[in-house]
Amino acid sequence: MFSRIFIYRPKFALVISLVITIAGILGYNALPVEQFPEITPPVVNVTASYTGANAQVLEETVAAPIEAQVNGVDNMIYMSSNSTDNGNYSLNVTFEVGTDPDIATVNVQNRVSQATSQLPEEVTKNGVTVQKASTNMLLVVTLFSPDESYDELFLSNYASINIKDALARIPGVGQADVMTDFAYGMRVWLDPDRLASLGLTPTDFISAIRDQNVQVAAGQIGAPPVPNGQQFQYTVRAQGRLTRPEEFADIILRAGADGALVRVGDVARVELGSQIYAANGRFNGQPSTVLAVYQAPGANALDVADGVLTRLEELSRAFPDGIEYAVPFNTTEFVDQSLRDVISTLILTFTLVVAVVFVFLGNWRATVIPTVAIPVSLIGTFAILLLAGMSLNTISLFALVLAIGIVVDDAIVVVENVERIMAEEGLDPQAATAKAMEQITTPVIATTLVLLAVFVPTTFMPGITGRLYSQFATTISVAVIISSINALTLSPALCGLILRRRAGPPKGIFAVFDRVIDKMRNGYVGIVSRLLPRSFVGLAAVGAAIALIVLLGGRLPQGFLPLEDQGYLMVDVQLPDGAALSRTEVITREMQARVEGIPGVEDITLVNGFSILNSGLAPNTALMIVTLTPWDERQEPELGVNSILRQLWANFATIPGANIIAFNAPPIPGLGTTGGVEMKIQQTGGGTPQDLAASVGSMVYSANQSPAIAQAYSTFRANVPQLFVDLDRSKAKLLGINVSDVFL
Repeated sequence: MFSRIFIYRPKFALVISLVITIAGILGYNALPVEQFPEITPPVVNVTASYTGANAQVLEETVAAPIEAQVNGVDNMIYMSSNSTDNGNYSLNVTFEVGTDPDIATVNVQNRVSQATSQLPEEVTKNGVTVQKASTNMLLVVTLFSPDESYDELFLSNYASINIKDALARIPGVGQADVMTDFAYGMRVWLDPDRLASLGLTPTDFISAIRDQNVQVAAGQIGAPPVPNGQQFQYTVRAQGRLTRPEEFADIILRAGADGALVRVGDVARVELGSQIYAANGRFNGQPSTVLAVYQAPGANALDVADGVLTRLEELSRAFPDGIEYAVPFNTTEFVDQSLRDVISTLILTFTLVVAVVFVFLGNWRATVIPTVAIPVSLIGTFAILLLAGMSLNTISLFALVLAIGIVVDDAIVVVENVERIMAEEGLDPQAATAKAMEQITTPVIATTLVLLAVFVPTTFMPGITGRLYSQFATTISVAVIISSINALTLSPALCGLILRRRAGPPKGIFAVFDRVIDKMRNGYVGIVSRLLPRSFVGLAAVGAAIALIVLLGGRLPQGFLPLEDQGYLMVDVQLPDGAALSRTEVITREMQARVEGIPGVEDITLVNGFSILNSGLAPNTALMIVTLTPWDERQEPELGVNSILRQLWANFATIPGANIIAFNAPPIPGLGTTGGVEMKIQQTGGGTPQDLAASVGSMVYSANQSPAIAQAYSTFRANVPQLFVDLDRSKAKLLGINVSDVFL
């Protein structure tokens, strides 16, 4: 018999359990910690910039050639692109769950390189970026000046130079992005009248700046080969790229035969500003730079957040006086709170199970054996989770909570059978244990296989749902297997060491409890005995139970995962097409004034010019992140996330001139943008963007008529006001003007 080895050699069983426990502890320390398993499909992002181009030009000259090549890349599910009127193009290629994001990035890069020759020259000069997208926004950092001694231009560039790269180097950070990017640029404002009087064109400016603003390699003097006797060798330095407005103003546009010079400063104004003014940020009403940090796939969310916060604290010591930072948005706070709740539930469940076992067994010696078996089974599971490439999350911890009641069963069966044999046959503990294991070894293995037959098939479920619950099934299955190993090794060894023959029947409260249990058992046996000859009654009861389950189950609301209070809310703002950024700022200031008066709101972060629903920049859009006070300060129902969300809708509904959408975060970070359902509508039969917009509008209207849908909306617009320049190309050629020069 297998267990006899451990009954008479208990140290062997203890060593096996210690090895399992130590391996589990090592696995626990190495497991990545996150809210949910890694189930979001990998996404590779392709971005390009075509300065001055509108959405239609981008679609025809950039989107079409790139997407024609990228389409059909290995393991691709679908791709979607966004072309904006500010010259920015973005393509997201989504791959099947489980695809290696690094390999997917290389495959997309190879496809994009095939389309490079078909792209406009300015696009290739700006560069086409291909990188794996981090869809899980981990936290948001705001940099601001409380005394307003520094403007947004300085704050943005300070963040880009001193903070962005430092955070991007932290292990586990997938990307650090300055959302309000005001990268320094030298802006040259031309005087058209003076240009015309001197016969100069913008092309002359571009040519002169390109010619005189260069980084030159001046070489060396005295470098070999030289005549014999050369004593010195010097490196030659020269003026490189220009850095100050005065230097750009001194660039020579024209040199006359008489020595007369026309400089940039004579016909233009030069100033240091931002390359673009597409977006700006505010934190609690103050101008600020907003920096988003994204988590890399498979990284430990809590460790990454701790690393970012520690690095920010170190960097802040070198901040100039008058600059401070804040982290108003941190998704790991909810993860940490969720894990603490699950762990407290785990401890409570363990305590209750031990208490119930003690009450039923009525003997502390017998209680010790299943009590020891529980942590060995649970802790050992962490080692297998690490080997399987899984993580420590709310799903796997919830599985451990349920597993406590399962893993204790085998040890209880062993203990009860050993005590029964000792009481009935008078054998010593080791002999009684040996005989008991002969009787129950096969049932222990059989019950384990039955449980595995229930949970193991779940690991083969396809798609996102299957990947979500595969960790649940794997965790329970591994815990059950280790529990069976304990039942055949550790539990028999402890029975032979710890158990003693009871002196007499139970006394006190245990005697009363045993009598109650005996009566309940006898009553149950009596009912079963009467029903055995009447099998149709049992079959009818089972049929009625199945019918009731089907009936009630069909009436229950269905969903993927319920929405939760994650401690923050998102608001997307969209003004009428063609609205300027300054007009957007007026709306968001009004919004902020109203949100500040809502109880339960702690911080408000604004990014004017950015739409989270479109994932792009546009002057008529904005993003507001409403951070709520900690959960322990919002125990009242009116301070819950749903109540605050209703108040946001009520306040924003009376603000004219904008479509304002407030929503809760999705239950799984990175899987969608909002807490609802997202759909992509594809126009397959041809037609114009206006035709698609009409169809989308009709679909949204119909969806809003359904009582099951709270609100349906779309951010697609195809009627943005634009100006059309009707260029007489023939006249331009007669005048000797290049068409490309006209649009400079």
